[in-house]
Amino acid sequence: MSTTFTIDSATSRATPVAAPMKRLTVPAIRQRKGAIAAGEGEPLVMLTAYTVRMAQLMDPQCDLLLVGDSLGQVIYGLPSTVPVTLEMMAAHAAAVVRGSYHALVVVDMPFGSYEASPQQAFESAARLLKESGAAAVKLEGGTAMAPTVAFLAERGIPVMGHVGLTPQAVNALGGYGARGRSAAEAAKIVGDARAVAAAGAFALVIEGVVEPIAVEITTSVAVPTIGIGASAACDGQVLVTEDMLGLFERTPRFVKRYGDMAGYVAERVATYANEVRARAFPGADQVYAPRE
Repeated sequence: MSTTFTIDSATSRATPVAAPMKRLTVPAIRQRKGAIAAGEGEPLVMLTAYTVRMAQLMDPQCDLLLVGDSLGQVIYGLPSTVPVTLEMMAAHAAAVVRGSYHALVVVDMPFGSYEASPQQAFESAARLLKESGAAAVKLEGGTAMAPTVAFLAERGIPVMGHVGLTPQAVNALGGYGARGRSAAEAAKIVGDARAVAAAGAFALVIEGVVEPIAVEITTSVAVPTIGIGASAACDGQVLVTEDMLGLFERTPRFVKRYGDMAGYVAERVATYANEVRARAFPGADQVYAPRE
């Protein structure tokens, strides 16, 4: 049995708390590639998480929890991931780490925090890992970002790559449509994936590409691939949890809705509102009677 430590804010001491199992590590995730390729291991399960409670609920079922910059849209109502800041990512990643004990926690590096130089990327990544306790960072980009991936990996910062549809580049891409429909773009995406893997990324997210691209990448790189709108042939899958649970009316084409949380919440809130207006809540069980 492993031990995690939580900070008692009243005393600033670390209090041992028994954890039911050891947290997965970056080497353990990377090594799953061989077993999966040989048909001897299960695909990797990854979902996004932004809060303690959601991390607690998902952690037992997930190999990885991604603190995605999608929180800009999901949590903050921003039009894209571009405005997301390091402060936002660090705060939510710390919450997810506190709410989990099993899954490897990966945190997105937001737009503008790593593209200028490998040195900028190191400073941003180091800050994220220090302030959150996450185990790894994820950054978008292909061949152009390979030197940055190598720079970070050589300095002890595990990096997950992200190729194909890269949401931080939505302004340059002109939208969120599937990538790789032309032969030239397909070849570029495959080349990007190989370059990032060769530079030292321990895993790759492949997003929003036509399926043959995802299959080719998965069979040609030595690290696990995690698909989102890619292919079941990838070594694992990731979705934005709120999309998968049906918390929003609009669902991307590549998402399977496993629930209707929006409908459930709306119904429960309507019931509550009706009971309040009818003075049916609170009832006798929800108020305090005088002591006799």
